[in-house]
Amino acid sequence: MMHSAITNLKRREFLRLGTLGVGSLALHQLINQDVRAKGLHHRPRAKNVIFLHMVGGPSQIDTFDPKPALDKWEGQSLPDELTRGQNFAFITPEARVIKSPYGFKPRGNSGIVMSELFPHLAKVADDLTVIRSMRTDEINHGSGELFFHTGHGRIGRPSFGAWTSYGLGTENADLPAYIVLKDGPTAAGTSVWSNGFLSSRHQGVEFRKGRQPIHFLDSPEFTSRDERHDVIDAINKLNAKALERYQDTEIATRIAQYELAFRMQKAVPELVDIDREPEHIQKMYGIQSSGQSNGTQFARNCLLARRLVEKGVRFVQVFAGGWDHHAAIYNALPRSAGIVDQPCAALIADLKQRGMLDDTLVIWGGEFGRTPMVQEHNAGNGEKTAPGRDHHKECFSIWMAGGGVKGGFTYGATDEFGFGVTENEVHVHDWHATCLHLLGIDHERLTHRHQGRDYRLTDVHGHVVHDVLL
Repeated sequence: MMHSAITNLKRREFLRLGTLGVGSLALHQLINQDVRAKGLHHRPRAKNVIFLHMVGGPSQIDTFDPKPALDKWEGQSLPDELTRGQNFAFITPEARVIKSPYGFKPRGNSGIVMSELFPHLAKVADDLTVIRSMRTDEINHGSGELFFHTGHGRIGRPSFGAWTSYGLGTENADLPAYIVLKDGPTAAGTSVWSNGFLSSRHQGVEFRKGRQPIHFLDSPEFTSRDERHDVIDAINKLNAKALERYQDTEIATRIAQYELAFRMQKAVPELVDIDREPEHIQKMYGIQSSGQSNGTQFARNCLLARRLVEKGVRFVQVFAGGWDHHAAIYNALPRSAGIVDQPCAALIADLKQRGMLDDTLVIWGGEFGRTPMVQEHNAGNGEKTAPGRDHHKECFSIWMAGGGVKGGFTYGATDEFGFGVTENEVHVHDWHATCLHLLGIDHERLTHRHQGRDYRLTDVHGHVVHDVLL
């Protein structure tokens, strides 16, 4: 069981170091004991994670799980024995089937079958493991996002990235272990990158858009950097005294965060300036030489994610909005795919050419899938138009690359309708267990005692899916 090292610190040691100036290397090392790796359970295959979350839930039927049988079921209802007892967010079990309007064909030497919506990803198909048999417990966006990220459908649990930070820490003392990049809102808000009941130092640090991703990067006018650090030292001496008196581990966290924030102010500006990247790299991601992306922030965030893991950030969460296609799968879905296709493919190719893909786990997916049945919206004039798909938790597709997973591999299967798993189900708990395993962590041993019991990311469930591993 992994417990915080801070709870074992001697009070007099904190007080002594506090009187010396909290910016000292000694105190920095002391208060970061529980940030650094607590000890791997086995040899890791990956040391970093880039998690590309498609907010809203991509349709597996239109992306990575072709269902030609739907052509003959078009306009009909699914068999009653299939839908009986199933819950749907907005439609009824009798809703008619709608086929995918997109073509599928084998890609790469491996022959992974994927939609025509991803021409760029098709070029890196041999680096992907596509899991078609994912299943979750939640059917709505907020709870679905929480379950996908925390293993629990309610607010209060640590996220996948927070658990990774807790278990492994960061390789760069000047940057957080867990950074969040997004191009729009999420249904569950900041809870999807929350530290939960872990120390607040493990919460994801959100970088804002633009050249000022964190507040107060620049010193106020007529204030030197040394003067600012003197202020931090003074504050942290007071915090050290408070820690000695109250024995509250969050005070130790506060000390560490003041120091980290100060160091970030020096490290971050250069790091986030992607205009420093060669023009051919920017173009590879779909970013123009002017620094403007092809319509979205997502391309810039993918390139920045590579730069962050290159600098030792343990876990980078990248959110891409626009995948909640209750309507307009004929035009909105291609737009969403077009925004992420080139940057995702570029990220894999870029990591690979730098020798980083082998130890960086890249993940792509949303909180659930979509139904094979149509959901039609009222256009406001009484007419039904813009067909889409409803939420679906019984099966969906994700892909992973690098970090010890097989390349050019498809795992699991669903029925002819894309409605339910028929082979090698991978529950979200299983997927979490597998990802932690790749990071060198036994999911059953990465625990934290809270309110009288030991908690873990996978709760009391989960098993490692060894079939997808190299």
